[in-house]
Amino acid sequence: MKYGWVAVLLLLFAGTGTYVWSHGSQVEPPDLGDGLRGQLVLTGSSTVAPLAGEIAKRFESLHPRVRIDVQTGGSSRGIADARRGTADIGMASRALKPKESDLVHHTIALDGISIILHRDNPATALTDPQIVAIYTGQIANWNQVGGPDAPITVVNKAEGRSTLELFLHHFKLKNQDIHASIVIGDNQQGILTIASDPYAIGYVSIGTASYEVSRGTKIRMLPMKGIEPSLDNVRNGTFPLSRPLNLLTHGEVSELAAAFIAFAQSPQVHDLVEAQYFVPIDQ
Repeated sequence: MKYGWVAVLLLLFAGTGTYVWSHGSQVEPPDLGDGLRGQLVLTGSSTVAPLAGEIAKRFESLHPRVRIDVQTGGSSRGIADARRGTADIGMASRALKPKESDLVHHTIALDGISIILHRDNPATALTDPQIVAIYTGQIANWNQVGGPDAPITVVNKAEGRSTLELFLHHFKLKNQDIHASIVIGDNQQGILTIASDPYAIGYVSIGTASYEVSRGTKIRMLPMKGIEPSLDNVRNGTFPLSRPLNLLTHGEVSELAAAFIAFAQSPQVHDLVEAQYFVPIDQ
């Protein structure tokens, strides 16, 4: 799976300071230099937010008169806020749906979704039918899938989270089918929950989980359909649950927002993308 440059600056309206964005190939953003100033508000996906926050810090360092406020709340919030204009830019950790065609997506990285367990859980792999059975309550003890004789703590994502939507879509489930022990919001909550419970199962961003594993957090990612949840497998498109990380805009885009999006899609931030254990988009 490949996501090329997904946004191109088409037209600068003389005297308005606004841009219109559409899909296509990248063009160089205008050289705004030290004259760039103002404030941006970004809201949405808790997966995208840490990366957007790091990109925002670098952008601010280059443009001292710019301030960027990055807020989480889930992809649904990012979509709604971009539409309402309460955010300059929304954030979503999934592709847009046909009913969201009024928005324009600007992909800044690629990620995947992985099933995670506590590091000490001896279960080494789960099939898709086993995962479905666990999340629907048909399998309630780890000894039924090669684990210890202990009840399974099922950790599910809250409504409005794109990770939940993609998980349900992949496994052909509805949220009402899920028998959850715990419902969490962002990736960090999920990771902390599973790291503190040897009998828990959940699903989170591969990038976030990889970062936490590198720090010694007591979680472990499971393969899916025999494919390891690695950045290389996200990059080459073989991991079954991969996704784009998007910035979202609606209608006319300010000069400042246009410049920030172009910066977020540029090679100047690839080190930040990789430091967050995501995959930079192709040039």
